[in-house]
Amino acid sequence: MKKKFVPILAAGALIVVIICFMLLGSIIEKYTPSKEHMNLSDYYNLSGEQDVALILDNQILDAKGKLLNGTVYLDYETVCSYLNDRFYWDHNENKLLYTTATDLISADADSTSYYVTKDSHSLDHPIVKADAQTAYIAIDFLKLYSDFSYEVLDSPNRVILTTAWGDYTTAPAKQKTQLRQKGGIKSPILADIGKNTEVTVLETGDTWTKVSTAEGIIGYIKSKALGATSTKTLTSDYVAEEFTHIKKDFKINMAWHQITNADANTTIASVLQNTKGINVISPTWFYLNDNNGNIASLASSDYVNYCHQKGIEVWALVSNLENKDVDTTSVLTYTSKRENLINNLISAAIQYNFDGINVDFEALSSEVGDSYIQFIRELSLKCANNGIVLSVDDYVPSSFTAFYNRAEQATFADYVVVMAYDEHYAGSEEAGSVASIGFVKEGVANTLKEVPADQLILGMPFYARVWSETPVDDATGADSTTQTSDNNNNDTDETDNAAADAQAADEAAGTSDSADSYQLFTLDSYATSMSEIQKLISTNAAEPVWSDIDGQYYVQYENNGITYKIWVEDAASLEEKLKVLQENQLAGGSFWKLGLELPSIWDTIIKYIN
Repeated sequence: MKKKFVPILAAGALIVVIICFMLLGSIIEKYTPSKEHMNLSDYYNLSGEQDVALILDNQILDAKGKLLNGTVYLDYETVCSYLNDRFYWDHNENKLLYTTATDLISADADSTSYYVTKDSHSLDHPIVKADAQTAYIAIDFLKLYSDFSYEVLDSPNRVILTTAWGDYTTAPAKQKTQLRQKGGIKSPILADIGKNTEVTVLETGDTWTKVSTAEGIIGYIKSKALGATSTKTLTSDYVAEEFTHIKKDFKINMAWHQITNADANTTIASVLQNTKGINVISPTWFYLNDNNGNIASLASSDYVNYCHQKGIEVWALVSNLENKDVDTTSVLTYTSKRENLINNLISAAIQYNFDGINVDFEALSSEVGDSYIQFIRELSLKCANNGIVLSVDDYVPSSFTAFYNRAEQATFADYVVVMAYDEHYAGSEEAGSVASIGFVKEGVANTLKEVPADQLILGMPFYARVWSETPVDDATGADSTTQTSDNNNNDTDETDNAAADAQAADEAAGTSDSADSYQLFTLDSYATSMSEIQKLISTNAAEPVWSDIDGQYYVQYENNGITYKIWVEDAASLEEKLKVLQENQLAGGSFWKLGLELPSIWDTIIKYIN
């Protein structure tokens, strides 16, 4: 019997040994670090020989550069997003532009030459390459005008970019070790790290620490393999240029003067007769008249001469709204058309000897934002060279007007005007103030986030709206649709079209009340002058009630079954707005428009702008 059990015992022992070896092997495998090295082309997700990985401030970008004939190129979108958003690519004319404080730099696609205004320069390779989708800009050309450093490495192709200057935490490797893709010994090895090799510490952990190597490889090292940390300071050798502005040594007291025909220029004496303290007047003389950058002009030398005799500067306004056949986008997105427009404006300024240009381009789409800003940059250079003041009119800030880029406007223009009115406008779904004090304060506060106070002019209204609510049974068509119009003085409002665009944007985003919601009345409105408002109050024996919330008087009365509501603009409401100007130490104020004010209003204005 014993002999029979021997083989069984031997087999059992063998099985136990095999199991032990299997368990031991499993344990060894579990705790043995992987020796697999990851292909760095896969790590950087490079798919072709021309692809170049981009490592920016210790982060790997999804975007890729291009290696073309030994030169690294970065695509235009990446440049604007991460390095310098002042570059402008004209995809219509295949031209790259960059605007400094004093010069316009330009380079045509595939050219090795570029111009600094009229002076020609060159590189030994094309400055910009273009395809159907975008433009690619040579990295060494970008560096000439941008605050970043770069290092080009190969095997695989990559560029290490630095834009974040300051202190970084570094540490040396205490011994030979490995940099792994993730924190774990089974993660593939990205690089072998030698003893005393310095790495930049990105995230510390008890077991694994995230680091970046000098070669632009980002991964994890065992924390115990790192020595004591120290601080390394990165500094830039880039010298930022200084932008200068024409700034008046007095508070700006400006008023817009609406000119719709040449004969209206002869009214300047009577228009100014009852004013006090005006030192700048802005006549609406110019507007885009075709898609090539040509302008219609109502300018008058006699007008300018008269104003100068009175010590008043003339800042002529140029608009994009009068000729409905003009496509503003077409003008702004072509460099040659912008140049023609600018030359026309500067020529007019020289011919008529006016002092400044006031740009009032409204109802633009976000797609034209970059081109609009480039227009302001280019115009500013020509204005500065000729001693012409450049001011730009803007809506109060909102998410859907952010593309107007007020900060960049303030960099190049001399003054920025915030048009703090048309809070409620022709087309609004509810009656309300043209410029409540809360609306004005918020508009100023948000604009000051982008524009220095000594460049900001506060635009205020000389008009108000008369709202009428007609019961449905008495309304034409007997429906509940909101109706608005400017049937009295329909040139009063400057920004109604743009405000309506803003309303449409809100509706598209689902943030406004539905226009189809049930109402008990139809809503109509018209804008009119301060004197007309006072006549309506008197004629209807209405009793104005002061509203602290709105910072103005409110009037409501009925006539023939129709309810009328007016948020009154007068000396009291204007003084509240002027206090905002004074408290924020703004550059001055401007008023839309001359002829709508009560003569006595100027006594209030000169208390704050003198």
